[in-house]
Amino acid sequence: MPATSPAYSQDAALPYIGRFAPTPSGYLHFGSLLAALASYLDAHHRQGTWLVRIEDLDLPRNKPGAAEHILATLAAFGMHPQGEVWVQSARHLLYQQQIQALIDQGHAYYCDCSRSDLAPYQGIYPGTCRNRNLPPAKDHAVRIRTDNLADGHYSFIDRLQGHYSQHLPSELGDFVIRRRDGIVAYQLAVVMDDIAQGVTDVVRGADLLDSTPRQLHLYALLGARPPRYLHTPLVVRQQGEKLSKRLGSKPLDPALASVTLYQALAGLYQAPPAELYGAPPAEMLAWGAAHWDPSRLPITREILQDQLPAV
Repeated sequence: MPATSPAYSQDAALPYIGRFAPTPSGYLHFGSLLAALASYLDAHHRQGTWLVRIEDLDLPRNKPGAAEHILATLAAFGMHPQGEVWVQSARHLLYQQQIQALIDQGHAYYCDCSRSDLAPYQGIYPGTCRNRNLPPAKDHAVRIRTDNLADGHYSFIDRLQGHYSQHLPSELGDFVIRRRDGIVAYQLAVVMDDIAQGVTDVVRGADLLDSTPRQLHLYALLGARPPRYLHTPLVVRQQGEKLSKRLGSKPLDPALASVTLYQALAGLYQAPPAELYGAPPAEMLAWGAAHWDPSRLPITREILQDQLPAV
């Protein structure tokens, strides 16, 4: 049967726990700030807890010193995590144990398909290794089965984007939870961490919207209730490329924290008053938390950078 994440109004009495989970592949830029600020404001508007987690499992992509720089930048912008900062690489054994449990339960299996093997299938895994019973090997991926779902549809109500549904077997197929290079996949790690930290609400960019059905499937397999979701529009350049560390987007300057926070509040369509311009970060954040209204955001997955509200 379809699995549906609850609407935001349900279980509103649960203590709110949100998080910002950057990857240390580079320094924070304006797009990162929008994501961090949206999650921060959503948590504080509901008198909840805001956590920070460093998602550093993709070791080859990590930039030395980036994790420390990210935390220092957040602090300079007045955003302080309310609890221990988790680092995913410290939880590697737990992920491996859960992967083995999923294999033992028949929910996952080893796969030795290469990218060239899968190229003809345009991103939809055809089930090549599903019944081959491959043995463990360092260069084998691990995939989660989707062929044995009663319906295959996973749907949820996003607080901004509305209803979203995906039929996993036909639109994606069995998906990877451990890569062939041994790196634990984002989909499993993020679900395990959110469960362990008691996260009730996930606020993140709309580029991760289509990851959510896979995560809902993993929540079901792990016997946990999924969080509520709010996927905010992604800011993209004129040519359609998102602001990102990989493309060299300009790092945030802590010396300009007040001005940049004002621009970020405007970029989240919160319409900060003119008299707030140049105020200290703490005052800016307090106003933002008190007046946070995500329904002001446009219901779209992308916004051109030059079409953000002017300040």
